[in-house]
Amino acid sequence: MRVIVVGAGVLGTMHAWQAVERGHEVVHIEREEQARGASVRNFGLVWVGGRAEGPELETALRARTLWEEIGGRVPGLGFRPNGSLTVVTNEAELAVAEAAASRTDAAERGYKLLTAEETRALNPALRGRSVLGALWCERDAAVEPRTAQRALQDALRASGRYTFLGGREVRGVVPERLAAVRDDRGEVHEGDAVVLCTGAWLGGMVRELAGEVPVRRVRLQMMQTEPLDEELTTSVADADSFRYYPAYGGAALDALAAAQPQRPVAAAHKMQLLMVQRRDGSLTIGDTHEYETPFAFDVDEEPYGHLKRVVEDLLGRELPPVRRRWAGVYAQCTDRERVVHRQRLREGTESWLVTGPGGRGMTCSPAIAEDTANALGW
Repeated sequence: MRVIVVGAGVLGTMHAWQAVERGHEVVHIEREEQARGASVRNFGLVWVGGRAEGPELETALRARTLWEEIGGRVPGLGFRPNGSLTVVTNEAELAVAEAAASRTDAAERGYKLLTAEETRALNPALRGRSVLGALWCERDAAVEPRTAQRALQDALRASGRYTFLGGREVRGVVPERLAAVRDDRGEVHEGDAVVLCTGAWLGGMVRELAGEVPVRRVRLQMMQTEPLDEELTTSVADADSFRYYPAYGGAALDALAAAQPQRPVAAAHKMQLLMVQRRDGSLTIGDTHEYETPFAFDVDEEPYGHLKRVVEDLLGRELPPVRRRWAGVYAQCTDRERVVHRQRLREGTESWLVTGPGGRGMTCSPAIAEDTANALGW
């Protein structure tokens, strides 16, 4: 087959990977020279622990396996099975961690409840006096988001069946053909299947072809520091993550919300702390969640101050200077029964839209692409 993939973020690139792996030829089209959206503006977390039971967790677990397999073949991904620690600082937070560790699927998720001493033994950088313990999630992992897509492209080129066309915007699907698109240079790219992985780009051509889809746009803010002079052996989250991820819902979380309202800044910006150390030693730290459009064009300083205080409290030391700050926008499917929105664009054609993985994009993209390939009979 000849597969046309539109969009070179992680979701589109994983669709290209699946097609090439199955022996097909791929033409991969990206409107920027390289992807610059949410796929490069995230933590690079393969985040299994907090996923909702059912299809979301199943997809995340399958994706975790695929990430490790692909990472073994493509070192440039920077894959590392570092796990994560969600740190608790009081009894109410500890109760939520205990409830999570008691789930029937705790072993599948890789959960284990740790004391303060066990937490520091696993990640010695967590020296803060307030650290009471942590929920360890062994299945979590990390990759390098700024380089992952390019590393995958380099590996795909070695197949001899992959062509990347950057700086070309697809303007429409050619209606009289089974699977073809026209770009902004007037060139038609025809194949046996077209998959649009356009991320948060939901207007223009996407709206014309798909109409109003059950997908919303979400804005976040993050930052990256100068290198930390020691290793952060795991990814790190704070207990506000319990309020955000569906796996932690229940009586213990309700009690936490009643006894300990979220700090005003964190509540206003719908925040949690997530922190990952990059291969160069720097720390990627975030994040916020904004759902009401139109989004601001600038970033707010107040959330960064909050994150700095939380991190310094957990590390028991001053944070390295901030190197850069940014905002990003991702697409999130609003149908909670689905991990992603997958839609045929026109009856009788093999043109598809795949979008809306939300904050699960980096985690789940390999398995989402595998599901698409299976569904389309690749």
